[in-house]
This record gives sequence, structure tokens and C-alpha cells, in this order.
Amino acid sequence: MIKINGSSLSIKEVIKVAREKQPVEIASENKKLVDRSADIIQKYIRENKVVYGITTGFGNFANVIISKENVRELQKNLLMSHSSGTGPFIEDDQVRAMMLLRLNALIKGYSGIRWETLDRMLYFLNQNILPVVPQKGSVGASGDLVPLAHMSSPLIGLGKVKYQGKIKESAELLAELGLEPLELQAKEGLALINGTQMIAAVGCLNAYDSRMLCKIADTASACSIEALRGTDTPFDPRVHRLRPHPGQKKVAENVKRLLYGSEILISHKDCDKIQDAYSLRCIPQVHGATRDTIDCVWQSLETEINSVTDNPIILPDTEESISCGNFHGQPLALGQDYLGIAVSELANISERRIERLVDPVLSNLPPFLTPEGGLNSGYMITQYTAAALVSENKVLAHPASVDSIPTSANQEDHVSMGTIAAFKCSSIIKNVLDVLSIELLCAAQGLDFIPEKPGKGVKRVHQTIRGHIPTLTHDRIMADDIQTMRELILKGVLLHAVEEKIGSLA
Repeated sequence: MIKINGSSLSIKEVIKVAREKQPVEIASENKKLVDRSADIIQKYIRENKVVYGITTGFGNFANVIISKENVRELQKNLLMSHSSGTGPFIEDDQVRAMMLLRLNALIKGYSGIRWETLDRMLYFLNQNILPVVPQKGSVGASGDLVPLAHMSSPLIGLGKVKYQGKIKESAELLAELGLEPLELQAKEGLALINGTQMIAAVGCLNAYDSRMLCKIADTASACSIEALRGTDTPFDPRVHRLRPHPGQKKVAENVKRLLYGSEILISHKDCDKIQDAYSLRCIPQVHGATRDTIDCVWQSLETEINSVTDNPIILPDTEESISCGNFHGQPLALGQDYLGIAVSELANISERRIERLVDPVLSNLPPFLTPEGGLNSGYMITQYTAAALVSENKVLAHPASVDSIPTSANQEDHVSMGTIAAFKCSSIIKNVLDVLSIELLCAAQGLDFIPEKPGKGVKRVHQTIRGHIPTLTHDRIMADDIQTMRELILKGVLLHAVEEKIGSLA
């Protein structure tokens, strides 16, 4: 059970809810905070107070006054009109994360939403009733209006939901469950959709997956060092004390541990090679810089997911309503662009190691890692695939946050495009996973040709891969091997096996 209070949610807890479907509970003390701000909204209505989004229209309609009789219809119309997304539906874990993050923001008590509405959203989340949310339509300011409207519409019996593997109309499912659609009160529709929770949800998943890929990148690179008969001297801790970036030091320690006990390293200790290529020698500096970027983005995300991102914000102590810009996604947009650029570098350098492994001039291994070249192409084309993925990432790494298109008749004249940045980053991460899978396959094949034993960590990697993917003696469908390798990574099989042998990697 994950208990939320609006102030202490972590990315790791987001993952537990989003992917492991752990149930969520709201801290009891938050009910008083929620009720207090909801009461203030009702006071505004009784007093005919003019407040944006409560007794006025939205965006460029902010100067249109809404009568007391129409404030409920205003909120319903808001969800309907803003449910205008297009494109593929987002993944289940992304929807669950988005619901959790919006709940965590609303229970802080600065939004004017009723406890009843939050309780229904919590019920949806815990019962795995997932709104169907199109990916495209948010510009990342005024909040993720479009996706959050799609997320919220099923609460009032509109839109579609996914339940027990089937997509159906929300009104139909509510009837089956014996539930009445909610009737939103003043401010509630706006409170539900005015926030950065789609960017933050996808961003949290991206950050978590990026950290996992960093460990895989270190592991794959250690295997390549052994297969290419590289040296471990660049990973000497004395080197990294002289340039003490935290990520760089962690990577050097990881690779050193993975190589510990290597007979391969000993066998060529006095060879005539002076230096290894940068893709081997600079692993700590390149992988480490990516790690430091992830740490920076991680910290920013954990600030965001415990923040109030509404407009207007209700301040219960003074009963003020303040129009502000906390919904603007710029901090997240920049972070997701930065993260995408940083993670893409793991694939850039990995592809260079793949190229060295398949080129006999550079590797001193059989051409394209096949014992019968010519008749067989071996791993030749896997390098093509890696090159294509790396090239695609270079396009995807172009920052979305440098773009802005005015909306709402220039009332909203600067937007973040943060949601685009987050989904681009997610695509980059998937490509990096595939490139690292290819490197692990190639490195494992290279090790098959070396008689000496690799380091303890590398040996365990090799044994784990060979337990699921046999040595390539004759050509076969390589996509199947890549898919198997990808699954070994995603299911945690590879990392578990390695860390069971040498302890947890940094």
C-alpha cells in the first residue's frame, strides 16, 4: 500500500503504483485540507465573486462572466470541449502514473475540489479502471489540458475506459458497477485538468528506466572490454578522484567490479597496445555524464510531483484566489529534453563498441563474429540496426522545449511542449535498450572465441545470455535474439544474475 499526502511521493513509489499496481491510500489528515478549500469555492459562489474558471470562462473567455446557475454546466463543458486528443492511446502504466500524480497534487488542499471527487478517482485507480487517453494534444502549458480532460471525463460518465482488458464507454461501466456519474461542482473540472501530470508521469517512468539502462550500459561495456581485450587501467579509482564527478566515479567502480578476477586482462597485460579507443577508455566519462544528468532530472521531477500546479490556486488561510503560472511545464520540458539527449549518448558510444566487435581489423575476432564468414553474415546486420537506431535518436534528441506556438487567441502565448519532449525521450529510451541488447549479443559472441575466463561479473553475464540465447554458429533470425535479450533486461533477469554474483551495481 502506497500512502500519499501530497508532499512526500517518490519516483520509486510512482513506479510501484504504475507498474506493480500497488494500491493507494490518501493520508487521513488531507481530508480536512481538501474540505477547507472546497468550502471556500462555495463561499465565492454564494457571494457572486468573480474568480477565473469558477464564475468566468476559460482562456481568452476569462472576461465572460458565468451565472451562478451555470457554474456546474461550465465544468462539464470544460471536460467535454478539452477532450480533443488524437493519436495512439498512452500505455497503462502512464495512465496509472498520471492518475496518481494528479491525486497527489489535489489532496494538498489548494485546488477547491471536493473529497467525493477525489475518492472516485482513487477508486478508479485502485480498481484499475483506466481512462483511455490519446497521446497527442497537449502543448505543456495551462497544464496538460487535453490528456487530463480525457483522464477525468470518465468520472462524469463521458469518454472511454479500459477495464479488465476491454475498452468500453465509461457510462456503461459505471452502470455495471452500480455507480452514478459524478456531477462536478464549481472549479472541479478546472482543478482536474490544470496541471503538468502527463509530462510528469511519462517523465518519472523515463527517469526510472534511464537509471536501469545506465547499469545495463556499464555491464555491456565491461563485456565488450573483455571481448576486445581492452585494459582496465582507465578505471583506476585514482584517475577518477582527480575529476570527481559522481557519475563518473560510479561507472568506473561498476566496470572495475565487473572485470574483477579476469584471466583475459592478465593474458594481455604486457601487450604492445598503448591505449584503447575512446569508446572503451572513456566509458566512465560518457556514461557518468548521463548518470549525473539523470540525477538532476530526477530531483526536479520529485519536486514537481509534490507541487501544486493549479490555476487559480486557492489559499485557504486568507481565502484568496490567485491566478498564476504553476501549470507551465517548462521545468519538466527542459528536463525531458536534457534526459533524452543524455540517454541517447549511451547508444552512441555503444554502437561504436558494436562496430569494433564486428570489424576483424579492430577486434582480432572472426569477421562479423561468425566462424564461417561468407556463407554466413553473422552479426553484420545487427550493427546496421544499431546505426539506424542511433541515427533516429539524433533526430529525436532535437529539443521540443525550444518551440512555442501561442494558443487561446494569444492569451496563452508561450507554451513548453513538455509532453512532446517526454514522449520523444521515451522513444529514445526504447531505442537505447535495443542498441544495448545488440551490444550484449555481440560481446557474448566475441567472448565465445576467447579461451581465457572473463571477470566474475562478465562471466555471469555471459552465462545468463547463453542460458537463453545459444552461440551463433550459423545464421538465424537475429530479431528473435534481440527480442530475447531485450526481455532479459526488461524483466530484470540479467541484472539480478549479475548483482547476485558481485553485489549491487551503483
